Amino acid sequence: MSTRRGVLRLAAATVALAVPGVRAQPSEGREILDKVEKLLWGSTVQGEYEMTIATPRWQRTLGLRLWMDRPRRSFVRILSPAKEAGIGSLRIGTEMWNYLPNVERIVKIPPSMMLQPWMGSDFTNDDLVKESSILDDYTHKVLATVQLDGEAVVQVEAVPKPDAAVVWGRIVYWVRRADTMPLKQEFFSERGERVRVLSFTDARKVGGRVLPTRWDMRPDAKPGNSTTVVLKDAVFDRPVDDEIFSQRNLQKR
Repeated sequence: MSTRRGVLRLAAATVALAVPGVRAQPSEGREILDKVEKLLWGSTVQGEYEMTIATPRWQRTLGLRLWMDRPRRSFVRILSPAKEAGIGSLRIGTEMWNYLPNVERIVKIPPSMMLQPWMGSDFTNDDLVKESSILDDYTHKVLATVQLDGEAVVQVEAVPKPDAAVVWGRIVYWVRRADTMPLKQEFFSERGERVRVLSFTDARKVGGRVLPTRWDMRPDAKPGNSTTVVLKDAVFDRPVDDEIFSQRNLQKR
């Protein structure tokens, strides 16, 4: 009898996938990561950030302004220091351009360069402009719920879809169960080796929501190297002028 029920359930699931208009329910893992993305970015975000790049030999800090209209468009402008002020990065769909004011040139970034460091940091071009989508380019699975500092934390694994143009073999999110607050992300190569860790701390209210305002990226292969992004101020879920996401705007200082 139990075998017959199993066959019927399998048949019902197959029909649901095959019949137009009938959708499979999103996985718990996907729902958790959707909430994380909405918390960090909203449907749109216009914000000011400070990025500090540190190595054992030197350190520098960049002031940034970011506009993002998820998932299609994003724009980043360097505000300071004066030497790099005016440099900008624009992404529309799968295309990305950088503007270099010192030579007054717009440079198109090929897909092969999306995982190169952005401005010498431990974040990539893709990290800054979010060309790949953790929701659309990956499948998701809850690995476990663990106790961390007395709180339940969910580990969600994101594995790239076969046709996705991404480099990571998988990404593991650590998310607090009670409020879906992200705590960290671990990035693994296709060979299964952990490459870097992004930690989220200093949760406070910004733009009408409580979210982590300090993000620390540390590469495993480079002890002593780190890149810290601090959210200074932001506005979420408000329309962004189309002119922001244009090459004409990219060339403005």
